Amino acid sequence: MPPRDPYKYFRIEARDLLDQFAQGVLDLEKTGGRAQVARLLRSAHTLKGAARVVKENIIADCAHAIEEVLVAWRDNDQPLTRAEIDRILAELDRAEARLKDLALPAEETAPAATAAPAARAATPAPVPVPDEPVLSVRTELTEVDTLLDGLAETHTLLAGLRGAADDLEQGRHIADLLLAQLSPRPGMALSGAQKQLFSLAEELRRKLSGADRVLDQTLGQMDREIGQLRDKTEQMRLVAASSLFTGLERTVRDGARALGRLAEFTGEGGEVRLDAPVVEAVQHALMQMVRNAVAHGIETPEARRAQGKPEEGRVRLRVARRGRRILFECSDDGRGLDFDGIRRAANQPQASDEEAARLLLRGGISTSDRVTQAAGRGVGMDVVRDVAQRLGGALDIRSEPGHGTVFELTVPSSLSAVDMLLVETSGVVAGLPLDSVRRCLRLTPEDFADTGRGLVVRHEEAAVPFLPLAELISANRPPDDLRWTAVVVAGRDGLAAIGIDRLLGTGRLVVHPLPDEAPADDIVAGASLDAEGNPRLMLDPDRLIAAVARATGALPAAAKPLPVILVIDDSLTTQMLQRSILESAGYRVDVAGSAEIGLEMAKARDYGLFLVDVEMPGMDGFAYIERIRSDPVLYRIPAIMVSSRAAPEDLQRGRDVGAQGYMIKSAFDQGELLAMIRRLTE
Repeated sequence: MPPRDPYKYFRIEARDLLDQFAQGVLDLEKTGGRAQVARLLRSAHTLKGAARVVKENIIADCAHAIEEVLVAWRDNDQPLTRAEIDRILAELDRAEARLKDLALPAEETAPAATAAPAARAATPAPVPVPDEPVLSVRTELTEVDTLLDGLAETHTLLAGLRGAADDLEQGRHIADLLLAQLSPRPGMALSGAQKQLFSLAEELRRKLSGADRVLDQTLGQMDREIGQLRDKTEQMRLVAASSLFTGLERTVRDGARALGRLAEFTGEGGEVRLDAPVVEAVQHALMQMVRNAVAHGIETPEARRAQGKPEEGRVRLRVARRGRRILFECSDDGRGLDFDGIRRAANQPQASDEEAARLLLRGGISTSDRVTQAAGRGVGMDVVRDVAQRLGGALDIRSEPGHGTVFELTVPSSLSAVDMLLVETSGVVAGLPLDSVRRCLRLTPEDFADTGRGLVVRHEEAAVPFLPLAELISANRPPDDLRWTAVVVAGRDGLAAIGIDRLLGTGRLVVHPLPDEAPADDIVAGASLDAEGNPRLMLDPDRLIAAVARATGALPAAAKPLPVILVIDDSLTTQMLQRSILESAGYRVDVAGSAEIGLEMAKARDYGLFLVDVEMPGMDGFAYIERIRSDPVLYRIPAIMVSSRAAPEDLQRGRDVGAQGYMIKSAFDQGELLAMIRRLTE
């Protein structure tokens, strides 16, 4: 099997960066300017980081050399000297030449032509097998948008055809009336002309009936297929956030090794699907964030050991929706910001810690005492800030000395795909993000209590404030009869129960932001269109819960945080199935491909439950549970075994080693699994 091409995506990115850089350098020779130097520094920094990820050190060194020239001109508006421009162009030429060498995957080398004839006869020369050519097609999003506009116009035309179909049906009804008028009365004989008219009327009705039936079926099929095509086309604009994780993980690993440190990367929210331009724009900023976390946050293993921390540091990226925006949260468990170093670098000795953090976000400041490949120029935050400004986003930072730093980048969402529970109330269709839904209830008057500040219902021993959704999104007053279908929604500030007319089901919908010309209540985060072009509102759980609290005067019930679950299974399919089930129920999930890896992960993070396969290479599930039951820290964490083994002795062995649950794969039941997990973790 031919080797995988490690430069598949690097070629595209490097080509774009070098093209932009070549033009920028020529402009710099003519005009100079701090802004242009800053842009080129960011491009060089991005190129260097991307090259390091794929181990392409020649191009990375070229970018580093370019930085060496440019950094001295960051605060100078004068044009660079000819000698300096020549040096930059020479490095660009060297990078271009190296990139051309990477244009095609390397082929296996055939045996030397000078080999002895006897040897060639005895051992046939292998045929070189080149890698499969990589065809990269980059569709302009404007073309995708044009296609979407065309589909919307087609839907409008279909609506006109439906009007014609209604006219056709009325014509058939008129033909029926005409036949009734021409039908002979009992005992009445028709003349030849009357018989001919009757025959023509029957033929007209048949034709109209047939055309009406075919048109109705065709319009229905066209409507469904155009709707599916529109959904698929919208999905073309969307990229899973998990596509960012591999490069970031490699960046953390390589950066830690270069600095003699240990660091592990974890990504959360990979299932969130985002507009491709957003992903493309933020990836360089996120790369810089995790580099900063390793270079400035994670301590050496010896220093971490002395502080009572695990030797391996943790860098985490969390992607999540926050109302109408997308949150990228990069955190580490390192030393925190060096506020004194920031004050010294900025020459602001009187600045508070908060002011020092804001100074760092302005860019051009580095607390590193020397320039390395990873840090020291103060360019990194320029990259992050530039992305935030370009996307109309915001950048924030929090840090606690000795415990780590959190960078938050929030950007507006143009499109995103969200798994939602669809509900209807007062004729309005709305969607709730599925990961915010805790339970659906059927309520009777006996289930309500009036606290004097508002109605509450009982959910898992908590009094949850209740409000009909119609009071928030519709002018129609809901009925006073307290018989409701209710959805318990969880958010940042707790729980609330929302009364609805009926549940419509679940689905992954592409959500559009609302235009400025169509203002809506702040509980509406966006909208999706159904097959007929009717809007379905997506509701923001956090703002919905706050609105219920304002309307009822009742505080949201405290939401008990759901535990993190570790799934241990050597089958990727099983991992993904169980992860999907658990995340849909609101749990956070980590996965391990072996019991040995699972044991290391269990020692490094607090988990609420282990979901363990029995049959795995190396240590099996029984041995894994025996190990955690003998560990003074892990022994209290519940474990459920999932296995294809159904013999009584296997079930008994599971109980003997300390498993609190045992599920057989052939009889796997999602509801039973979630009920078992709730029982063991409450």
